[in-house]
Amino acid sequence: MKNLKSMLKSKKPLVIPGVYDALGAKIAQKVGFDAMFQTGYGTSATLFGMPDYGFIGATETVDNARRICRSVSVPVIVDSDTGYGNALSVWKLVKELEAAGASGIFLEDQRWPKRCGHMQGKEVIPQEEYTEKLSAAIDARENKNFIIVARTDARATEGLDAAIERGKQNKKTGADAVFVEAPRSLDEMKRIGKEINAPLVANMIEGGATPLNSADVLNKIGFKIILYPLSVLYANTFATMNILKELKKSGNTTKYKQKVVNFDQFNDLVELSKFRSMERKYEFSKRKRKNLK
Repeated sequence: MKNLKSMLKSKKPLVIPGVYDALGAKIAQKVGFDAMFQTGYGTSATLFGMPDYGFIGATETVDNARRICRSVSVPVIVDSDTGYGNALSVWKLVKELEAAGASGIFLEDQRWPKRCGHMQGKEVIPQEEYTEKLSAAIDARENKNFIIVARTDARATEGLDAAIERGKQNKKTGADAVFVEAPRSLDEMKRIGKEINAPLVANMIEGGATPLNSADVLNKIGFKIILYPLSVLYANTFATMNILKELKKSGNTTKYKQKVVNFDQFNDLVELSKFRSMERKYEFSKRKRKNLK
């Protein structure tokens, strides 16, 4: 498996898609992405049909991470929200996510119940309390290549200056990368890139608070991880709504024949041929054992 820390040292930006299930993870790997991000927003939406509003907890996050990590051979960074409790909760969560196969986490400083970083009404905890959580996450990891991304949502509650100061402090504490959530303009992003000396995260959400920019542009102003956490979720929702509307309207999906994968293509994606080969192998072994009796 590729090393995330070495990727952060590369001059090239690391473009990472968000996934929320094992199938999406397999598709992202097949397309050629070097890493992926387990989105809490997508996890809440697909497990419960509910918004990113503090409804998922450590159990759902770890269970989903285990399924996703087992399905791919590239690094998976897990959105661990606020850590679901105090510093000890964060310590336990990191242990569990490492055991599940994760290669890193995002840890944020919102007050629980948290909400999506591009929603209104957020609150953040004192920096001292967040530093305790971040320190616990750093102490808990056993693999030196497990990365910890420190996220602050203070831009919305305390202003950009305070958010930048939090980012600097988080880097000083030992975060591998720094994430100032929801800057409002490219000029704000340029300030973040200029003033925080750390690998930085740019969060690109279609229709979100931060303007969309290309990976090259963002990398030039100081951003290393270019995250598209919800593109897959939004695209799948759009496709599902359209094909179901057509099915409801006409009673068939012929109109979308060229816009969906077919039976064989899908079976190839989920590696049916590999499991058929395994099945034949074990059937042969069973017959061989029977003949020896």
